Amino acid sequence: MTHSILDFLRNAVVHYGYWAVGAALLLENAGVPVPGETILLLASFLAYSERDLQLPWIMVVATIAATLGDNLGFALGYYGGRRLLARYQAAFRIQDTTLARGEGLFARYGAVTVFFARFIFGMRIIAGPMAGVLRMPWRKFTIFNFLGAGLWVTVISGAGYLFGRHWERLERDIKRFDIVAAILVLLAVVFLWWRSRRAN
Repeated sequence: MTHSILDFLRNAVVHYGYWAVGAALLLENAGVPVPGETILLLASFLAYSERDLQLPWIMVVATIAATLGDNLGFALGYYGGRRLLARYQAAFRIQDTTLARGEGLFARYGAVTVFFARFIFGMRIIAGPMAGVLRMPWRKFTIFNFLGAGLWVTVISGAGYLFGRHWERLERDIKRFDIVAAILVLLAVVFLWWRSRRAN
């Protein structure tokens, strides 16, 4: 099941390129639970081998899409209020503990929470709407939102690209490890057989 989902996402990135990256991150950061992070990783991974994808453009598209998506989520939260947030929570099955943790972080750290929310599991999709519900000043939200998006995209896409760059080497190392492991297993079997013969 997981393998088929990854194949689907990979095909989407290969066929639609930057559009797939932009759409996924726009939706995820607006509050729709789609695998934006996975698609960003895949796109960055494929940038090393696919000529149609360039890492700098992936980073630009992803940062803009993530920033716009969060602003859309902010607007939904701002104008929809807590009632909309409750419906949103029920529709996407977001746990009460996630919302409570989010409100606690906003109360304690304010706008800085928007900067770090992308790196906290469960917070990325609710940070924008929650900031709107809590009436955070839009200008302050936008600044921390853009800075957070830039850092998050740089870390994720950089990791994906480096992994793609070293994939062939990793494959070779795994094959060598398999050979060494097979030899060690064979030696262990021979040793146990020899020991059992001596005991008899």
